[in-house]
Amino acid sequence: MTLFGYDQGVFGGVIVTQDFLDQLGLNGKTTMISTVTAIYDIGCFIGAISVCAIGEPLGRKKSVLLGTTIMSIGAILQFASFSLGQMFAGRIIAGVGNGINTSVAPVWQGETSKASWRGKLIVIEMIMNIAGFSLSNWVTYGFSFVSGSAAWRVPLALQFLFIMILYGTVPWLPESPRWLMAKGRVEEADQILADLESTDVDDPVIITQSKDIQWAVQFEKENAVRWRDLLRGRTGNAAGTHTLRRIFLGMGTQAMQQLSGINVTSYYLPTVLIESVRLSTDLARLLAACNSVSYLLFSTIGIPNVERWGRRKMMMYAAAGQCFCYIIITICIRYTELDSIAEATQEQWAKASIAFFFLYYVFFGIGWQGVPWLYPTEINSLATRTKGAALGTATNWIFNFMVVEITPPGIKNLQWAFYIIWIVFNGAFVPIVYFLYPETAGRSLEDIDRFFAGRAPLLVFTDKEAISSKRPQHFIDREQEEYRRNSSVSPAEVRAANDRFRRATITSEKLEPLDDEHHEDA
Repeated sequence: MTLFGYDQGVFGGVIVTQDFLDQLGLNGKTTMISTVTAIYDIGCFIGAISVCAIGEPLGRKKSVLLGTTIMSIGAILQFASFSLGQMFAGRIIAGVGNGINTSVAPVWQGETSKASWRGKLIVIEMIMNIAGFSLSNWVTYGFSFVSGSAAWRVPLALQFLFIMILYGTVPWLPESPRWLMAKGRVEEADQILADLESTDVDDPVIITQSKDIQWAVQFEKENAVRWRDLLRGRTGNAAGTHTLRRIFLGMGTQAMQQLSGINVTSYYLPTVLIESVRLSTDLARLLAACNSVSYLLFSTIGIPNVERWGRRKMMMYAAAGQCFCYIIITICIRYTELDSIAEATQEQWAKASIAFFFLYYVFFGIGWQGVPWLYPTEINSLATRTKGAALGTATNWIFNFMVVEITPPGIKNLQWAFYIIWIVFNGAFVPIVYFLYPETAGRSLEDIDRFFAGRAPLLVFTDKEAISSKRPQHFIDREQEEYRRNSSVSPAEVRAANDRFRRATITSEKLEPLDDEHHEDA
C-alpha cells in the first residue's frame, strides 16, 4: 500500500518539473498533461478487472507477486523515458500491476483478520498508502532543487525500494485460509487459522471458525448464480445470496470515494494551489508536502474508531465535513478570482481556502480513505469476494481516471465554479449511505453472509440490527453455543467432517442440512 501511495502521488510533483515538461514536449499542453497523468488509472482499471479472471486460480500471494512484477516493468519504462510514447506505456503497465495489487491486498488482509481487528488493519493499510503519498510529496519537493532530469527520474525510480521489500516478504506470508478452504485444502486452512490465533487446530475456537467458513462455502455453492446469468439479468430459482446487490454496494463505496474530489488534490494539489490560489511553484510544492503530513497524522484517528463508530457513521460524517469544506473553498476561490476587489483582499481569501483544503484532508483521511477499500472485502460473499473487490477497485480506478482527466481543463475553463461539482457529490453521499448501506463493523464475514441469506431489507435504516455498529446479540449467542458444542468434539470427528467437506468441494456432493439449527452436522 505504501508503493500504491507513492506511485499515485509522485506524478503530481513530476508534472510541474520544468525538465520533465521540456523532455516530453508538454509545455503549455494542459490536456496532454492531464491525459498522461490519468492514463495510469486506465492501467489500474485493466489490472483490477483482470483479477476477476486470475484472482481465484492464482490465490492472494501469487496475485500480489504478479502485480508487483508488472509494476516494476512499468516503473523502469517511466524513469527511463525519453519520449511521450514511452511514458504512456510505462504509466499504463505500472497501472496494470497496481490494479492487481490494490484489488487483492485488502481481500487478503480481510480474510486473515479476526472481526474485531479487520477494520483497524485495513485502515492501517490505507494509512501506509498515505505514508507513501506523503513521502512522494517530500521527495519531489526535495528534488525540485536538483537540476536536470534527475529532478524527476530519481523520484520515479525510488519506488523500487518498496518493490524489493514486497519481493522479500510476500513469499513468506500465509495464504488466505478462506481461499484454501474454497479449494478443498482444509488442513492447510485450519493450520493457518490456528497459527493466526496462536493455538492448535483442535481448539474449539478454530473448529468453530473452520465450520463457519465451510458453511459459507457450501451455502454459496448451492445458492449462487452463474456470472453469465447475472450479467443477463437472470437469477433463476436460487439467488439466495443477494450477489448483485452486494457487488454494487462495494462498487458504490469506491465510486463515492473518487467522486468526493480527493484526486482533484491528490494528483494536482500543487497545480490547484498555483492555478486557483495563485501561489508560487515552490510554495505550492512545500504546502502540498506539509498537507500530506497533516493528512497522514489525522488518518490515524480512524484506527481506533473504525470499529467503535462503524463504517456507516464514518462515511456519513466525513462526507458532510467534506461538503462543508468544498463550500468554503468555492466561496474563497470565487473572491480570489474577483477582479473588482483589492489584490490584498484577494490574497486573504486565497489563504483562507488553503486552510480548508487542509481540513478537507482531515475529514477524508478519517472517513473515506480506508472504509471504501474495506467495505467490498466484507460485504461480498466468499465465492464473489475476489471478483467483488476487483470490480470495486476497477470502479475506483475508472472514476479516478475521469476525475484526473477533467481536473486541469476544469480548473482552467470553469475556475471557481469547478468546485461546486464536489459540493453536490459529497452532500448526496450522506443520504445514500444512510438509506442503503448495512453496517459491517464487529461482524464476522460469515455473519454478513447470514444477514444476506435472511431477510436483508433494501432500505436498511428500517432494520436496527442492520445499522447497529455493535455485533447483533443473536450472532454472539450462536457463536457461543457453537464453542460449547465443539469443545466436546474429538479430533477424529473433526478430521472425518473435513474429509467429507473436501470431497463435497471437489466432487460437487451436497452436504445436508444447511440450516443453523443443525449447523454442527453441516
